[in-house]
Amino acid sequence: MQTAIPYMQFRGGSSKGLYFQASVLPRDPETRRRVLLATLTGNGPDDPRQIDGLGGADPLTSKVAIVDRSSRTDADLDYEFVQVVVGRNATDSTQNCGNLLAGVVPFAIESGLLTATDGVTRARVFMLNSESLCEVSVQTPGRHVEYAGSARIDGAPGSAAPVVCNYLDTAGSACGELLPTGNLRDTIDGVDVTCLDNGMPVVVLRAADLGVAGYESPAELNAHTVLKTRLERIRLQAGPLMRLGSVADKVVPKMSLIAAPLSGGIVHTRTFIPHVCHAAIGVLGAVSVATACVIPGTVAEGIAAQAPADGACSVEHPSGEFTVTLDIDRTGPAPIVRKAGLLRTARLLSRGVVLIPADIWDGKTP
Repeated sequence: MQTAIPYMQFRGGSSKGLYFQASVLPRDPETRRRVLLATLTGNGPDDPRQIDGLGGADPLTSKVAIVDRSSRTDADLDYEFVQVVVGRNATDSTQNCGNLLAGVVPFAIESGLLTATDGVTRARVFMLNSESLCEVSVQTPGRHVEYAGSARIDGAPGSAAPVVCNYLDTAGSACGELLPTGNLRDTIDGVDVTCLDNGMPVVVLRAADLGVAGYESPAELNAHTVLKTRLERIRLQAGPLMRLGSVADKVVPKMSLIAAPLSGGIVHTRTFIPHVCHAAIGVLGAVSVATACVIPGTVAEGIAAQAPADGACSVEHPSGEFTVTLDIDRTGPAPIVRKAGLLRTARLLSRGVVLIPADIWDGKTP
């Protein structure tokens, strides 16, 4: 016997994941964890190929969005992100995923959680992981989600209708403070770092300090075992300093190597999430890195280019660039980022039911 669970699959930004209404999943946290592992990985020990589930055997395609109507007066929808850790038989809900966020409002409209307006539908999404808000705008001519369009983002093929995400009050999303260690720079394992959380906990490091250029391909860096061992050693020490506790089984903080920009951007990056070099850069990771670039005194000083007057910071990554528009208050002694705006796209890929063994969940037990 198997249990059928309604779902949709979206490409959100440069990621892909399964979307569920909260009401179709078990309320018990441990049962829900096992259900989500089963949907992505399958039955039995976690297989890094995810051959028995719907995951794509990559961190960018092993993701889940859980969506519900919000009971808050300042939000329309609640969104919880769950990362299924490939090959680890584990889930992690510490951080947000700005890529899957791009599919939250389309999913809510498609599933009947939200009523579209003619033209453009704007909804405020409360991100449960970080307890912060994002205003999302989706194209809905005739009250239907439009997926075709001319907007292009690096890391996703072709073009699609734009999804505009304006993040509000993202500072300290997981760590409680923009600079959770209280310092612009810390030294860990003999390496200067900046630990920062403006929507995503990130440790920013100068690539040259780790003995690499920062322009290598992800494949080259993934094969660099000495580098990866050193990065993990730094990450494990940074976790407690950033108020995240032990991060041995967490996917945060992300580790972002920076170098001088090559193509007119503000900085060039190679990001590990946390043990695999990202083919691009995460949405909120880009926000945090861009923020490090506009604050004097971080490790980005002397490497990052000056931020444009309009706040549109282009963060370069292995497959292109990611433009983050920062609303910066420069009236005080240090810049304060009030809002971060990003352009994403999304597309509905499939809808139906995903089947899991009934002995994992019978579909009836809360």
